[in-house]
Amino acid sequence: MKQLLITDDDSNSRTLLGHYMTKEGFRVLEAQNGREAMNVLAQQSVDLAILDVMMPEVDGLALCEYTRRNYDIPIILLTARDQISDKEQGYLSGTDDYVTKPFELPEILYRVKALFRRYSLASSDKIRLNELVIDRKNYEVVDGDEVLLLPLKEFELLAQLAEYPGRLFSRDELIRLVWGSDYGGDERTVDVHIKRLRKRFPHTDRGFVIHTIRGVGYKLEVPSQ
Repeated sequence: MKQLLITDDDSNSRTLLGHYMTKEGFRVLEAQNGREAMNVLAQQSVDLAILDVMMPEVDGLALCEYTRRNYDIPIILLTARDQISDKEQGYLSGTDDYVTKPFELPEILYRVKALFRRYSLASSDKIRLNELVIDRKNYEVVDGDEVLLLPLKEFELLAQLAEYPGRLFSRDELIRLVWGSDYGGDERTVDVHIKRLRKRFPHTDRGFVIHTIRGVGYKLEVPSQ
């Protein structure tokens, strides 16, 4: 199930749009301002963000720029303004789409579905981590001329972390994303697989390093060359 983040300081707008998208089969997360949205992005797996432009503290344009720098997800900006210069600002901030208020709820749904189709077609089967390439289509890791074949869950765990470098994933979230919500084991499974990945890829100056965030989970970072 795709997970949407709706950020708007107008609680009525959030509730209305959130209720509609939930009925259409999406899981909805809500934030009432930009700072709250940043926390949600850091803690949850978000597939698409719908951001209102006019918000206190961190406005939608700044939040859009932050999201584009840190997460590879589709973004829709909502605004009450319909000037060309405002739209230009939105697209320069990194948004994929721009919707002017008031809008019809089905219009948002159509745009969300269109963006998911576009991102699905554009998404690469290969994730590059400096000298390493994770080939999700062939389930292999390429290190120069060497091709490494990992056990399935190790590969899927590595690919999940590598898709969002710098993003912190909790152990519970990794269990759900890699092993599935019906998995009967415990979170120590994640620790065991992380330990195996570290043994397979010990050179932190080449492809990546996996950091442990004590009491929370793990994140993968790519050292600069």
